[in-house]
Amino acid sequence: MLSLLSIALGGACGALSRHGVNVMATNILNVAFPLGTLAVNIIGSLIMGILIAVFALWFDPPQPVKSFLIVGFLGSFTTFSTFSLDTMLMFNKGEYGHVFLYMATSVILSLAAIFIGNWLTIKLLTNVITNV
Repeated sequence: MLSLLSIALGGACGALSRHGVNVMATNILNVAFPLGTLAVNIIGSLIMGILIAVFALWFDPPQPVKSFLIVGFLGSFTTFSTFSLDTMLMFNKGEYGHVFLYMATSVILSLAAIFIGNWLTIKLLTNVITNV
């Protein structure tokens, strides 16, 4: 039951955070390109890579904490369905260049972010652990 509550609370926090990033991206950048969704997916992937390394090498928190962060927060902060919707809407408008750019940057940068976050965190933690 505690894990379910953790997921629900994390999901609410992640959804509100995603909304905040989208509003900021729209208000600050004012472009007709889904930069907010692109940003949350890349940032969420980076955080996921970092957390997985931290949990594996340094700190193994209780399951409700993992559920809050990974399933709840990151699960609702990042969004594949909005990425898919944005892609379809641009396609329907005939914005094929934007479609390709959005798909390529979303996939490539999100995957790069999770790998880089994980790799850098492992390097950092391994260095810290061996020097302590």
